[in-house]
Amino acid sequence: MRVHRSAFALAALVSLVLPGCGGFYYQAVTGHMDLMAERRPIQEVIEDPQTDQALAARLRLILAARRFAVDALYLPDNDSYTSFAQLDRPYVVWNVFAAPELSLEPRQWCFPVAGCVVYRGYFKEASARRYADRLARDGWDVFVGGAAAYSTLGRFDDPVVSTMLRWDDTGVVAILFHELAHQRLYVPGDSAFNEAFATAVEEFGIERWLDSRSDPEALDRYRIGKGRENAFNRLLWQTREELVAVFASNAGEESMRREKRRIFDTLRERYQALRASWAGYPGYDAWFESDPNNARLIPVTTYQRLVPAFRALFRRSDGDLEAFYRECQSLADLPEEDRDARLESLLAISDERESVPR
Repeated sequence: MRVHRSAFALAALVSLVLPGCGGFYYQAVTGHMDLMAERRPIQEVIEDPQTDQALAARLRLILAARRFAVDALYLPDNDSYTSFAQLDRPYVVWNVFAAPELSLEPRQWCFPVAGCVVYRGYFKEASARRYADRLARDGWDVFVGGAAAYSTLGRFDDPVVSTMLRWDDTGVVAILFHELAHQRLYVPGDSAFNEAFATAVEEFGIERWLDSRSDPEALDRYRIGKGRENAFNRLLWQTREELVAVFASNAGEESMRREKRRIFDTLRERYQALRASWAGYPGYDAWFESDPNNARLIPVTTYQRLVPAFRALFRRSDGDLEAFYRECQSLADLPEEDRDARLESLLAISDERESVPR
């Protein structure tokens, strides 16, 4: 499950504005600089006789998708994702999410430029886990998730990183479209808006990309995968709504803790039933490798809930991407309260099959 595929180089940007900061900011700056130093132009890597031919083929695909993103999806035409960085780790960064033990309100971290976000990123897994352990000792539910892609929202020429190649061709192209969508439109401090917008653009983009390549089998596989993702997310939303009801009750803390354990046990049972309906497809087993907690639910809350609203807006734009972008920009320009109300109204008119709990 690609819960959170990218990480913004927020701390690096903050540190460039606030020189002399140590600790978290220092690791962000040095990690960012190390990553930038590893970049090589993709065309140079392709032409290098020492480059593995399988890698060269995937990089050629990325260049073609990058051109398609500009010409057909009207995404930014710049030098982002035209270089490649080979890394010696499975993820480019690790993100820490946190929520109170008896609440689903995520902890936020605030930075200049990007505003407030619901995660804190580290270039080293050990550093992320040390910070998560500190939060856990203070009573927070925590989750550490690896991110395969990296974005500075166009402020630097972000590279394609080797960690992005962990997915198949369609998955890599989807990430590319998602990250470029963030460069097209980003609202500081509104993670839910930003991620839902980028996910929607990713979905429309992949449909058009695969159609342009006359690859119906890949399109079918993509749609099956999206169907499974949506079904799993509905399970998580059901769990979230049950927890919200428990935490809002007048029950004592011990009672709420018991109910919380029961609800997560029920989630496991529901997932096994869903998995069986997929003929045993194990793609979401990893979600349960560690004990579920409130922090584990933050990504689906942040990145998925509003996607149907943007799908509805796209349909109302008759599939015209430029008209869709103008509508999204108009939403972004609204005060936060008005923007949220407008998105809620779009959710209300979205296809019932895409509905999510309110």
